[in-house]
Amino acid sequence: MTATMADAPPPGIRRPKRRGVELSLLVCAVLISVFGYIGVGLGRNHAVPPDAAGYGAGLGMLALLAHIAVRLRAPYADPLLLPIAVLLNGLGLVLIYRLDLETPGDKAAPTQLVWSTLGVALFTAVVVFLLDHRLLQRYAYLSVATALVLMIMPICFPAVNGAKIWIRIGGFSFQPGEFAKILLAVFFAAYLAANRNALAYTGRKVWRLQLPTGRVLGPIVAIWLLSVIVLVIERDLGTSLLFFGLFVILLYVATGRTGWIAVGLLLAALGAFAVGSLEPHVHSRVKDWLDPFASIAAGRGPGQLAQSLFSFAAGGMLGTGLGLGRSILIGFAAKSDFILATAGEELGLVGLTALFLLYALLVARGYRAALALLDPFGRLLAVGLSAILALQVFVIAGGVTGLIPLTGMAMPFLAQGGSSVVTNWVMVALLIRLSDSARSPRPESAEPGVIAPAEENGNAWRNQW
Repeated sequence: MTATMADAPPPGIRRPKRRGVELSLLVCAVLISVFGYIGVGLGRNHAVPPDAAGYGAGLGMLALLAHIAVRLRAPYADPLLLPIAVLLNGLGLVLIYRLDLETPGDKAAPTQLVWSTLGVALFTAVVVFLLDHRLLQRYAYLSVATALVLMIMPICFPAVNGAKIWIRIGGFSFQPGEFAKILLAVFFAAYLAANRNALAYTGRKVWRLQLPTGRVLGPIVAIWLLSVIVLVIERDLGTSLLFFGLFVILLYVATGRTGWIAVGLLLAALGAFAVGSLEPHVHSRVKDWLDPFASIAAGRGPGQLAQSLFSFAAGGMLGTGLGLGRSILIGFAAKSDFILATAGEELGLVGLTALFLLYALLVARGYRAALALLDPFGRLLAVGLSAILALQVFVIAGGVTGLIPLTGMAMPFLAQGGSSVVTNWVMVALLIRLSDSARSPRPESAEPGVIAPAEENGNAWRNQW
């Protein structure tokens, strides 16, 4: 509880807003991205890209717009969240631009910049108009209904690369499952916050696990199972794994019962074995994971995973330098699923470690906000949003490095994908709002010794832990 006490000073103590620190870090984030953009031009063409100034100005304007929104509407928000998001988004644009130089007929960086602009616009809208995160709790069932509709919609459209996760209308396409994960996080947090005592203390005890009654646990399990079944039908196994992990983590946080972690791991292992054995698309990925060099031995040349491992190996400790790698040999997913291979080859182990530390810091600040919040819904929502980011990074990084079988997901902020980058900006906006609520000075009680209702609920939640 040390972090909680540090983020929740007694009433009357003025907490610094740290907006000046945020602005300084934003300047550093923009400069690092611009230098990376220039580095690509120097590495490939031995000249500074002619639009480097325009790139820097555009990214700087987006960062300034987001900063002004936070300064005016969330003055006590965590000063690290926005700069980390800007830096990751800027580096993602640099890596996509670098890969565009290898595919002049298929440029993705301009489109990604448009999606990033839309993401920052939605970030600003959320920060400006959502003044209290607890308003979202009122729309829990509307959120889950909308999420299920979004997940079902791609079934009516043709599969892309073996998965029905895209909606394509003319030249426009988006992935509705990306938006559904935020809505499901809101629903899980709201439902578990309202029923946390019943989940923790009612029902039958089997071994060391307290099983809640079906009346309490049934609705949320039904929603989770329905969402996972839809995603399995669509062959979107990465997102189904993400939803499963989110459900288990929030259930554990809400009840404080470690047995749910063991049950979750067991069910995940059984589900992965069943799907990997019965689904041909997944079975082929499992075979590639078990022996990524089998295609080379068979004379068919290296597959995507083998090329990814070659890229990491070629990068060594310090990398080949921006613009000097050969990760484009991975093929069609080099800008999306395997963009970490480009970072690993051209930035080396040092650069790749720095990226992972940025993600870890982003997730840690989300968890810090959860510790400092008093209301159960806010705590669970902050944990859920942070867990989504952490699970995505683990699943994607584990897949491209051969730690786990590959699943089709986009690295947050870094990879090509409009739906993904917009959703990530919305999640950061919600974390900004949650951290502002956590760090804001709390009003003094009307009478000495009287505890405000929100603080009373928070103390009960803390005592339950």
